[in-house]
Amino acid sequence: MFVLNYQVEIDKKDRMAKEEDNKEIENFSFLDHLEELRWRLIKSIAAIIIIAIGAFIFSDKFIDILLVPSEKLDDKMIIQVLKVEGLFMLKIKVAAAVGIVGSIPVIAYQLWAFVAPGLYENEKKWGKWLVLGATFCFVGGATFAYFVLIPFALRFLITIGKVDIQRQISISYYTQFVLRFLIASGLLFQMPVVSFILTKMGLITAKALRKYWKFAVIIALAMAAFLTPPDPVSMMMMGLPLLLLYEISIIVSRLAGGRKNKT
Repeated sequence: MFVLNYQVEIDKKDRMAKEEDNKEIENFSFLDHLEELRWRLIKSIAAIIIIAIGAFIFSDKFIDILLVPSEKLDDKMIIQVLKVEGLFMLKIKVAAAVGIVGSIPVIAYQLWAFVAPGLYENEKKWGKWLVLGATFCFVGGATFAYFVLIPFALRFLITIGKVDIQRQISISYYTQFVLRFLIASGLLFQMPVVSFILTKMGLITAKALRKYWKFAVIIALAMAAFLTPPDPVSMMMMGLPLLLLYEISIIVSRLAGGRKNKT
């Protein structure tokens, strides 16, 4: 009986020791993930800062590019600097925006490198294509906003009201208006990439996306209203491309899911 109790105590201690070891391994693994995430974030922030510093040097060129849509209007508006420090602060804002946009490939790669160890080998091969896809979609969205959305919205908003009223607009507000369109459109054009990732993770299917199409219309219009200036024309100009992107996302989800996603 004594030997039996002694053996039970030994087994109990061994089990407790193994549990402690497992907890230490889990804690160590969790800390490793946090450390890796920290370094990924540091690299992403470093890329933003480096690109922003370079952009600040050429900030006048970037500001000229942002002013082009206003120069093509039939009804000219006067863009002014209303504060003493206004132009300097504008350069900082533009440089920061260019830094974020220019570092998107780096941010996308760092995000992929963080999640890649937990993926299967056949899933890892999509990494470079997702990075390229995210970059291409953002550039496509920003280009669409620059050549289509922004000129249309400016033309509509400037021509509203009395013709004899002179339009004097702060350059800070104008650039904020343009940058908001560019970044919002670039982010929203990531929808097919997000659809591909979520489909590969098994969280969505093309059939489910098709089923909830009506809800997607409401969400698209709500997002467009939130991200664009508060006028119905800008909202519709952003909402319609979103619905088209949703249809493209369904096709991407069907292709990513293979046979199980066919409707």
